[in-house]
Amino acid sequence: MALVVICGQPCSGKSIAAVTLAETLKESETKQNVRIIDEASFHLDRNQNYANMPAEKNLRGKLRSDVDRSVSRGDIVIVDSLNSIKGYRYELWCIARAAGIRYCVVYCDVDEAHCRQWNKERRDRGEDGYDDGIFDDLVRRFEKPERRNRWDSPLFELYPSREVIDKSSSVILEAVTYLTKTVDSKTQDVRILQPSIATQAARFSEANSLYELDRATQEIINAIVEQQSLGGAISRVTLGNELPPIEISRPIGLPELRRLRRTFVKLMGQSSLSGPPLPTDAESAKRRFVDYLNREFGGNNA
Repeated sequence: MALVVICGQPCSGKSIAAVTLAETLKESETKQNVRIIDEASFHLDRNQNYANMPAEKNLRGKLRSDVDRSVSRGDIVIVDSLNSIKGYRYELWCIARAAGIRYCVVYCDVDEAHCRQWNKERRDRGEDGYDDGIFDDLVRRFEKPERRNRWDSPLFELYPSREVIDKSSSVILEAVTYLTKTVDSKTQDVRILQPSIATQAARFSEANSLYELDRATQEIINAIVEQQSLGGAISRVTLGNELPPIEISRPIGLPELRRLRRTFVKLMGQSSLSGPPLPTDAESAKRRFVDYLNREFGGNNA
């Protein structure tokens, strides 16, 4: 039904805003099903998540994947994280558009001094806080949402350092109204995103790529098993003129091949979140899998 992106500096009251909004939605007349997706869901240390760019990119990929799996026309999903990069908010907006649901951003607007003080108080209490270096880096790279951007609109702004955020807060109530209001042909103040041909094609392409990857890797496994079953020791599995051979120096059992295949498919799915897309044809998928197996067998045989 809707995707809500909570946005703000580190230690700016985002989680309080997310929980307050979720509880208010659940208690509204429509009795909405609400799910909060946050960093704590993955049981990772806050400082480890932002220790370097690869770790941060991995975290964003996990959050984005969880959001993509969770959005539906019946539930409201709240993303409680920094969501500080406008390009990342755009990606979340694209997910909402592809799903054909409502979308909004809730921004906790707090000055750096208050955020820094709240972070210190949190650490003094023994709670999960940011190291000073990581805090400074996150503050420096924060990109404030602007309502003129479609991926930052509509924008609901909270000021946790000036006012108490609770179920009676005017901005919380405005957001609840926007997210739950019945929409008909006369409604003008609520926007439901419509999937474009591009977003629909992208989802179809991803599903097709996964199918090709699954089929292609299974064909390679079958070829290895078949050639090993012919008897005698072999050091090379040939796969035709279009693909390089697979070099092996010992028998490779089916359980090991299946494990390698599962690992490869998982790695391909993870890398596609931030790196090259999945292969869209069988030959490309086979070539990548063969390269992966040669690296694995080469390392094991060394």
